[in-house]
Amino acid sequence: MGSQRVLVVEDHKPMSRAIQDILESEGYEVVTAVDGMEALETMQVRRPDIILADIMMPRLDGYDLYREVRARPEWTPIPFVFLTARSEREDRLRGKILGAEDYVTKPFDAEELVVIVRSRLKRARAIQEATEMAFEQLKQQIVTVLGHELRTPLTYVTGYTDLALEDVSSLRPNEIEEFLKGIKTGADRLNRLVEDLLLVVQIDSGRAQEEFDGLVALHHDLRSILEQTADQFLDQARKRGITLQVDAEPDLPPVRLCAPYFRNALGRILENAVKFSRDGSERVDIGATVEGDWIRISVSDYGVGIPMEQQRFLFDRFRQLNRDQLEQQGVGLGLAIAQDLIHLHGGRITVQSTLGAGSTFTIWLPLERGR
Repeated sequence: MGSQRVLVVEDHKPMSRAIQDILESEGYEVVTAVDGMEALETMQVRRPDIILADIMMPRLDGYDLYREVRARPEWTPIPFVFLTARSEREDRLRGKILGAEDYVTKPFDAEELVVIVRSRLKRARAIQEATEMAFEQLKQQIVTVLGHELRTPLTYVTGYTDLALEDVSSLRPNEIEEFLKGIKTGADRLNRLVEDLLLVVQIDSGRAQEEFDGLVALHHDLRSILEQTADQFLDQARKRGITLQVDAEPDLPPVRLCAPYFRNALGRILENAVKFSRDGSERVDIGATVEGDWIRISVSDYGVGIPMEQQRFLFDRFRQLNRDQLEQQGVGLGLAIAQDLIHLHGGRITVQSTLGAGSTFTIWLPLERGR
Protein backbone atom coordinates (compact mmCIF):
# COMPACT_ATOMS: atom_id res chain seq x y z
CA MET A 1 0.00 0.00 0.00
CA GLY A 2 3.01 2.30 0.33
CA SER A 3 2.55 3.61 -3.20
CA GLN A 4 -1.00 4.76 -2.50
CA ARG A 5 -1.12 8.45 -1.64
CA VAL A 6 -3.89 10.10 0.40
CA LEU A 7 -4.39 13.86 0.31
CA VAL A 8 -5.96 15.13 3.53
CA VAL A 9 -7.37 18.67 3.24
CA GLU A 10 -8.16 19.86 6.77
CA ASP A 11 -7.61 23.27 8.40
CA HIS A 12 -7.82 21.90 11.95
CA LYS A 13 -4.22 20.80 12.57
CA PRO A 14 -4.87 18.32 15.44
CA MET A 15 -7.54 16.60 13.33
CA SER A 16 -5.29 16.58 10.26
CA ARG A 17 -2.48 15.07 12.30
CA ALA A 18 -4.77 12.40 13.77
CA ILE A 19 -5.97 11.34 10.30
CA GLN A 20 -2.40 11.27 9.07
CA ASP A 21 -1.28 9.04 11.97
CA ILE A 22 -4.17 6.61 11.41
CA LEU A 23 -3.54 6.23 7.69
CA GLU A 24 0.24 6.13 7.89
CA SER A 25 -0.05 3.30 10.42
CA GLU A 26 -1.91 1.39 7.68
CA GLY A 27 0.90 1.93 5.20
CA TYR A 28 -0.49 4.84 3.21
CA GLU A 29 1.54 7.87 2.18
CA VAL A 30 -0.27 10.95 3.51
CA VAL A 31 0.03 14.48 2.15
CA THR A 32 -1.77 17.33 3.93
CA ALA A 33 -3.13 20.75 2.97
CA VAL A 34 -4.88 23.38 5.10
CA ASP A 35 -7.42 24.47 2.46
CA GLY A 36 -8.55 23.95 -1.12
CA MET A 37 -6.05 26.38 -2.61
CA GLU A 38 -3.08 24.61 -1.04
CA ALA A 39 -4.59 21.25 -2.04
CA LEU A 40 -4.70 22.26 -5.71
CA GLU A 41 -1.09 23.48 -5.56
CA THR A 42 -0.04 20.20 -3.96
CA MET A 43 -1.86 18.13 -6.58
CA GLN A 44 0.07 19.84 -9.36
CA VAL A 45 3.23 18.26 -7.95
CA ARG A 46 2.03 15.09 -6.23
CA ARG A 47 -1.11 13.47 -7.63
CA PRO A 48 -3.04 11.66 -4.88
CA ASP A 49 -4.88 8.35 -5.23
CA ILE A 50 -7.72 9.60 -2.99
CA ILE A 51 -8.77 12.93 -1.44
CA LEU A 52 -10.27 13.42 2.04
CA ALA A 53 -11.48 17.01 2.34
CA ASP A 54 -13.20 19.04 5.02
CA ILE A 55 -16.05 21.25 3.83
CA MET A 56 -15.67 24.42 5.92
CA MET A 57 -12.21 25.82 5.07
CA PRO A 58 -10.76 29.27 4.32
CA ARG A 59 -10.05 30.57 0.80
CA LEU A 60 -11.47 27.53 -1.05
CA ASP A 61 -13.95 25.25 0.72
CA GLY A 62 -14.52 21.55 0.15
CA TYR A 63 -17.35 21.96 -2.34
CA ASP A 64 -15.36 24.36 -4.51
CA LEU A 65 -12.30 22.11 -4.25
CA TYR A 66 -14.42 19.21 -5.49
CA ARG A 67 -15.58 21.26 -8.49
CA GLU A 68 -12.01 22.28 -9.33
CA VAL A 69 -10.79 18.69 -9.13
CA ARG A 70 -13.59 17.35 -11.30
CA ALA A 71 -13.00 20.12 -13.87
CA ARG A 72 -9.63 18.56 -14.71
CA PRO A 73 -10.01 15.40 -16.83
CA GLU A 74 -6.79 13.88 -15.50
CA TRP A 75 -8.11 14.20 -11.92
CA THR A 76 -11.65 12.97 -12.57
CA PRO A 77 -10.93 9.32 -11.58
CA ILE A 78 -9.59 10.30 -8.12
CA PRO A 79 -12.06 9.26 -5.37
CA PHE A 80 -13.24 12.24 -3.30
CA VAL A 81 -14.53 11.84 0.27
CA PHE A 82 -16.02 14.74 2.23
CA LEU A 83 -14.77 14.80 5.82
CA THR A 84 -16.71 17.21 8.02
CA ALA A 85 -18.18 17.85 11.42
CA ARG A 86 -21.42 18.94 9.80
CA SER A 87 -24.03 16.19 9.72
CA GLU A 88 -27.13 18.01 8.53
CA ARG A 89 -29.13 16.12 5.91
CA GLU A 90 -28.93 18.93 3.36
CA ASP A 91 -25.13 18.92 3.51
CA ARG A 92 -25.03 15.19 2.91
CA LEU A 93 -27.42 15.56 -0.02
CA ARG A 94 -25.36 18.35 -1.51
CA GLY A 95 -22.23 16.21 -1.38
CA LYS A 96 -24.03 13.30 -3.02
CA ILE A 97 -25.56 15.53 -5.69
CA LEU A 98 -22.10 16.84 -6.56
CA GLY A 99 -20.99 13.24 -7.02
CA ALA A 100 -18.56 12.68 -4.16
CA GLU A 101 -17.77 9.03 -3.51
CA ASP A 102 -18.45 9.19 0.25
CA TYR A 103 -19.26 11.46 3.20
CA VAL A 104 -17.73 10.92 6.67
CA THR A 105 -18.94 12.86 9.70
CA LYS A 106 -16.55 13.82 12.51
CA PRO A 107 -15.97 12.51 15.10
CA PHE A 108 -15.35 9.25 13.29
CA ASP A 109 -14.12 5.82 14.23
CA ALA A 110 -10.53 5.14 13.09
CA GLU A 111 -11.46 1.71 11.75
CA GLU A 112 -14.37 3.20 9.82
CA LEU A 113 -12.05 5.75 8.17
CA VAL A 114 -9.57 3.05 7.15
CA VAL A 115 -12.34 0.86 5.72
CA ILE A 116 -13.70 3.76 3.64
CA VAL A 117 -10.28 4.70 2.29
CA ARG A 118 -9.41 1.09 1.51
CA SER A 119 -12.75 0.35 -0.20
CA ARG A 120 -12.72 3.54 -2.28
CA LEU A 121 -9.17 2.88 -3.45
CA LYS A 122 -10.06 -0.69 -4.29
CA ARG A 123 -13.10 0.43 -6.26
CA ALA A 124 -11.10 3.09 -8.12
CA ARG A 125 -8.47 0.51 -9.04
CA ALA A 126 -11.11 -1.92 -10.31
CA ILE A 127 -12.64 0.82 -12.48
CA GLN A 128 -9.20 1.77 -13.81
CA GLU A 129 -8.36 -1.82 -14.70
CA ALA A 130 -11.71 -2.32 -16.42
CA THR A 131 -11.24 0.93 -18.35
CA GLU A 132 -7.73 -0.02 -19.41
CA MET A 133 -8.90 -3.44 -20.56
CA ALA A 134 -11.78 -1.91 -22.55
CA PHE A 135 -9.39 0.63 -24.08
CA GLU A 136 -6.93 -2.09 -25.10
CA GLN A 137 -9.76 -4.07 -26.69
CA LEU A 138 -10.92 -0.95 -28.52
CA LYS A 139 -7.39 -0.25 -29.79
CA GLN A 140 -7.12 -3.80 -31.07
CA GLN A 141 -10.48 -3.52 -32.82
CA ILE A 142 -9.45 -0.24 -34.43
CA VAL A 143 -6.11 -1.65 -35.60
CA THR A 144 -7.73 -4.79 -37.00
CA VAL A 145 -10.68 -3.13 -38.71
CA LEU A 146 -8.87 -0.05 -39.97
CA GLY A 147 -6.00 -2.16 -41.22
CA HIS A 148 -8.41 -4.22 -43.30
CA GLU A 149 -10.47 -1.26 -44.45
CA LEU A 150 -7.44 0.72 -45.57
CA ARG A 151 -5.65 -2.13 -47.31
CA THR A 152 -8.61 -3.53 -49.24
CA PRO A 153 -9.63 -0.36 -51.15
CA LEU A 154 -5.99 0.59 -51.67
CA THR A 155 -5.50 -2.82 -53.28
CA TYR A 156 -8.24 -1.92 -55.76
CA VAL A 157 -6.68 1.45 -56.55
CA THR A 158 -3.05 0.36 -56.80
CA GLY A 159 -3.80 -3.01 -58.41
CA TYR A 160 -5.91 -1.69 -61.25
CA THR A 161 -3.58 1.28 -61.74
CA ASP A 162 -0.55 -0.99 -62.03
CA LEU A 163 -2.36 -3.25 -64.50
CA ALA A 164 -3.33 -0.29 -66.66
CA LEU A 165 0.17 1.22 -66.64
CA GLU A 166 1.83 -2.06 -67.59
CA ASP A 167 0.44 -1.88 -71.12
CA VAL A 168 -1.66 1.25 -71.40
CA SER A 169 -1.12 1.63 -75.16
CA SER A 170 -2.66 -1.73 -76.01
CA LEU A 171 -5.72 -1.57 -73.73
CA ARG A 172 -9.11 -1.67 -75.39
CA PRO A 173 -11.80 0.84 -74.29
CA ASN A 174 -13.78 -1.80 -72.41
CA GLU A 175 -10.64 -2.86 -70.49
CA ILE A 176 -9.87 0.73 -69.56
CA GLU A 177 -13.46 1.12 -68.38
CA GLU A 178 -13.13 -2.02 -66.23
CA PHE A 179 -9.93 -0.75 -64.64
CA LEU A 180 -11.45 2.67 -63.96
CA LYS A 181 -14.47 1.05 -62.31
CA GLY A 182 -12.13 -0.94 -60.04
CA ILE A 183 -10.21 2.19 -59.12
CA LYS A 184 -13.46 4.04 -58.40
CA THR A 185 -14.69 1.20 -56.18
CA GLY A 186 -11.59 1.50 -54.03
CA ALA A 187 -11.68 5.30 -54.02
CA ASP A 188 -15.36 5.38 -53.03
CA ARG A 189 -14.71 3.00 -50.14
CA LEU A 190 -11.79 5.12 -48.90
CA ASN A 191 -13.87 8.27 -49.25
CA ARG A 192 -16.67 6.73 -47.13
CA LEU A 193 -14.14 5.80 -44.45
CA VAL A 194 -12.72 9.33 -44.33
CA GLU A 195 -16.19 10.90 -44.22
CA ASP A 196 -17.26 8.64 -41.34
CA LEU A 197 -14.14 9.36 -39.31
CA LEU A 198 -14.51 13.12 -39.88
CA LEU A 199 -18.16 12.94 -38.81
CA VAL A 200 -17.15 11.16 -35.59
CA VAL A 201 -14.72 14.00 -34.89
CA GLN A 202 -17.45 16.56 -35.54
CA ILE A 203 -19.80 14.75 -33.16
CA ASP A 204 -17.23 14.46 -30.37
CA SER A 205 -15.98 18.03 -30.76
CA GLY A 206 -19.48 19.57 -30.62
CA ARG A 207 -19.36 20.89 -34.17
CA ALA A 208 -22.16 18.53 -35.21
CA GLN A 209 -24.33 20.02 -32.46
CA GLU A 210 -23.60 23.52 -33.77
CA GLU A 211 -24.51 22.49 -37.31
CA PHE A 212 -27.65 20.77 -36.04
CA ASP A 213 -28.73 23.92 -34.18
CA GLY A 214 -28.28 25.94 -37.36
CA LEU A 215 -30.18 23.59 -39.67
CA VAL A 216 -32.94 22.12 -37.52
CA ALA A 217 -36.44 23.03 -38.67
CA LEU A 218 -40.03 21.91 -38.34
CA HIS A 219 -40.92 19.42 -41.11
CA HIS A 220 -44.54 18.76 -42.02
CA ASP A 221 -44.06 15.94 -44.55
CA LEU A 222 -42.10 13.15 -42.90
CA ARG A 223 -43.34 10.60 -45.42
CA SER A 224 -41.66 12.50 -48.24
CA ILE A 225 -38.33 12.46 -46.35
CA LEU A 226 -38.67 8.71 -45.76
CA GLU A 227 -39.38 8.07 -49.44
CA GLN A 228 -36.49 10.28 -50.61
CA THR A 229 -34.10 8.43 -48.32
CA ALA A 230 -35.39 5.04 -49.44
CA ASP A 231 -34.93 6.04 -53.09
CA GLN A 232 -31.16 6.23 -52.53
CA PHE A 233 -31.09 2.45 -51.95
CA LEU A 234 -33.46 1.30 -54.69
CA ASP A 235 -30.74 0.00 -57.03
CA GLN A 236 -28.96 -1.81 -54.22
CA ALA A 237 -32.25 -3.40 -53.15
CA ARG A 238 -33.28 -4.42 -56.68
CA LYS A 239 -30.01 -6.28 -57.18
CA ARG A 240 -30.95 -8.39 -54.16
CA GLY A 241 -34.54 -8.88 -55.29
CA ILE A 242 -35.85 -6.66 -52.50
CA THR A 243 -38.60 -4.04 -52.58
CA LEU A 244 -38.42 -1.02 -50.26
CA GLN A 245 -41.93 -0.37 -48.97
CA VAL A 246 -42.82 2.88 -47.17
CA ASP A 247 -46.00 2.82 -45.08
CA ALA A 248 -46.42 6.03 -43.09
CA GLU A 249 -49.48 6.81 -41.00
CA PRO A 250 -51.59 9.55 -42.66
CA ASP A 251 -51.55 13.07 -41.20
CA LEU A 252 -48.39 12.61 -39.18
CA PRO A 253 -47.69 15.63 -36.98
CA PRO A 254 -44.76 17.92 -37.81
CA VAL A 255 -41.38 16.97 -36.37
CA ARG A 256 -38.18 18.94 -35.75
CA LEU A 257 -35.43 17.60 -37.98
CA CYS A 258 -32.02 18.51 -39.22
CA ALA A 259 -32.83 16.89 -42.55
CA PRO A 260 -29.25 16.03 -43.65
CA TYR A 261 -28.43 14.39 -40.33
CA PHE A 262 -31.74 12.53 -40.13
CA ARG A 263 -31.38 11.18 -43.69
CA ASN A 264 -27.82 10.17 -42.87
CA ALA A 265 -28.95 8.19 -39.80
CA LEU A 266 -31.95 6.60 -41.52
CA GLY A 267 -29.84 5.78 -44.58
CA ARG A 268 -27.34 3.84 -42.48
CA ILE A 269 -30.14 1.76 -41.00
CA LEU A 270 -31.70 1.16 -44.44
CA GLU A 271 -28.34 0.19 -45.91
CA ASN A 272 -27.87 -2.42 -43.20
CA ALA A 273 -31.42 -3.71 -43.68
CA VAL A 274 -30.77 -4.32 -47.38
CA LYS A 275 -27.28 -5.69 -46.79
CA PHE A 276 -28.38 -8.26 -44.21
CA SER A 277 -31.59 -9.31 -45.95
CA ARG A 278 -31.58 -12.66 -47.66
CA ASP A 279 -31.55 -12.58 -51.44
CA GLY A 280 -35.14 -12.65 -52.62
CA SER A 281 -36.57 -11.99 -49.14
CA GLU A 282 -39.06 -9.74 -50.97
CA ARG A 283 -39.01 -6.49 -49.00
CA VAL A 284 -37.75 -4.11 -46.36
CA ASP A 285 -40.55 -2.21 -44.62
CA ILE A 286 -40.23 1.42 -43.54
CA GLY A 287 -43.07 2.59 -41.29
CA ALA A 288 -43.96 5.72 -39.34
CA THR A 289 -46.62 6.06 -36.64
CA VAL A 290 -47.38 8.14 -33.56
CA GLU A 291 -46.98 6.45 -30.18
CA GLY A 292 -47.67 8.65 -27.18
CA ASP A 293 -45.30 11.61 -27.22
CA TRP A 294 -43.10 10.08 -29.93
CA ILE A 295 -43.01 9.48 -33.64
CA ARG A 296 -41.93 5.89 -34.25
CA ILE A 297 -40.00 5.24 -37.48
CA SER A 298 -39.28 1.57 -38.02
CA VAL A 299 -37.13 -0.29 -40.54
CA SER A 300 -37.84 -4.02 -40.70
CA ASP A 301 -35.91 -6.61 -42.68
CA TYR A 302 -36.39 -10.34 -43.05
CA GLY A 303 -32.76 -11.31 -42.94
CA VAL A 304 -30.18 -13.08 -40.82
CA GLY A 305 -31.14 -11.51 -37.49
CA ILE A 306 -28.84 -10.69 -34.58
CA PRO A 307 -28.04 -12.99 -31.65
CA MET A 308 -29.46 -11.67 -28.36
CA GLU A 309 -26.07 -11.63 -26.62
CA GLN A 310 -24.63 -9.40 -29.34
CA GLN A 311 -27.41 -6.84 -29.54
CA ARG A 312 -26.04 -4.73 -26.69
CA PHE A 313 -22.89 -4.08 -28.74
CA LEU A 314 -24.70 -2.86 -31.85
CA PHE A 315 -24.14 0.84 -31.25
CA ASP A 316 -20.53 0.58 -30.05
CA ARG A 317 -17.94 2.28 -32.23
CA PHE A 318 -15.58 0.09 -34.23
CA ARG A 319 -17.61 -2.98 -33.32
CA GLN A 320 -18.73 -5.36 -36.06
CA LEU A 321 -20.68 -8.52 -35.38
CA ASN A 322 -19.63 -11.70 -37.17
CA ARG A 323 -17.41 -9.74 -39.54
CA ASP A 324 -15.62 -12.82 -40.87
CA GLN A 325 -18.74 -14.89 -41.44
CA LEU A 326 -20.70 -12.10 -43.10
CA GLU A 327 -17.75 -10.58 -45.02
CA GLN A 328 -18.72 -7.08 -43.97
CA GLN A 329 -17.18 -3.88 -45.24
CA GLY A 330 -16.76 -0.78 -43.13
CA VAL A 331 -15.18 -0.04 -39.78
CA GLY A 332 -18.16 -0.56 -37.51
CA LEU A 333 -19.19 3.08 -37.24
CA GLY A 334 -22.50 3.06 -39.12
CA LEU A 335 -24.96 2.36 -36.31
CA ALA A 336 -22.88 4.27 -33.76
CA ILE A 337 -23.02 7.39 -35.95
CA ALA A 338 -26.74 6.87 -36.59
CA GLN A 339 -27.38 6.73 -32.85
CA ASP A 340 -25.32 9.88 -32.24
CA LEU A 341 -27.18 11.79 -34.96
CA ILE A 342 -30.58 10.76 -33.60
CA HIS A 343 -29.46 11.76 -30.08
CA LEU A 344 -28.94 15.28 -31.49
CA HIS A 345 -32.67 15.25 -32.29
CA GLY A 346 -33.51 14.30 -28.70
CA GLY A 347 -34.39 10.80 -29.87
CA ARG A 348 -33.03 7.28 -29.64
CA ILE A 349 -32.75 4.06 -31.65
CA THR A 350 -33.89 0.67 -30.41
CA VAL A 351 -33.67 -2.80 -31.95
CA GLN A 352 -35.68 -5.99 -31.86
CA SER A 353 -34.26 -9.00 -33.63
CA THR A 354 -34.82 -12.73 -33.97
CA LEU A 355 -31.95 -14.87 -35.19
CA GLY A 356 -32.76 -16.22 -38.63
CA ALA A 357 -35.97 -14.20 -38.95
CA GLY A 358 -34.92 -10.57 -39.27
CA SER A 359 -34.56 -7.30 -37.38
CA THR A 360 -36.50 -4.12 -36.73
CA PHE A 361 -34.62 -0.93 -35.95
CA THR A 362 -36.79 1.86 -34.57
CA ILE A 363 -36.02 5.57 -34.47
CA TRP A 364 -37.96 7.42 -31.78
CA LEU A 365 -38.33 11.18 -32.31
CA PRO A 366 -40.04 13.46 -29.76
CA LEU A 367 -43.21 15.24 -30.82
CA GLU A 368 -43.29 19.00 -30.64
CA ARG A 369 -44.64 20.29 -27.35
CA GLY A 370 -48.03 21.89 -27.55
CA ARG A 371 -49.15 19.53 -30.32
